Amino acid sequence: MPCELRGIKMLRFKIDENLPIEIADLLREAGYEAETVWSEQIQGFSDIELLGICRNEKRVLVTLDMDFSDIRRYRPEDYQGIILLRIASQGKQSVINLFKKVIPHLRYQNLIGYLWIVQKDRIRIRGPER
Repeated sequence: MPCELRGIKMLRFKIDENLPIEIADLLREAGYEAETVWSEQIQGFSDIELLGICRNEKRVLVTLDMDFSDIRRYRPEDYQGIILLRIASQGKQSVINLFKKVIPHLRYQNLIGYLWIVQKDRIRIRGPER
């Protein structure tokens, strides 16, 4: 059952295999439910299989995989949401630091049905109305 905050359903997340597991820890510390591809032993699944699992579980996918930026192939409105971290240095600490900037936005910005492309200095939001 999803966590709730002041009666509002909270988001649930799936952390892709290309991200440090600490991303899941950050989300849990912020009060969200988060699972990793590694903990569920589904690494190596195709992009479409992984998104299907996320859709069935009503989870937002968090990833570094640029394939998910193709909104013609992966229409954001067909999924719970996708957060794509776009960063030059994909070292563990750089990725963690970038994701820390995302957490405050989760409570105030709509993510369901949207693709968030997170960069060092901005978050681009793409979806049906954008």
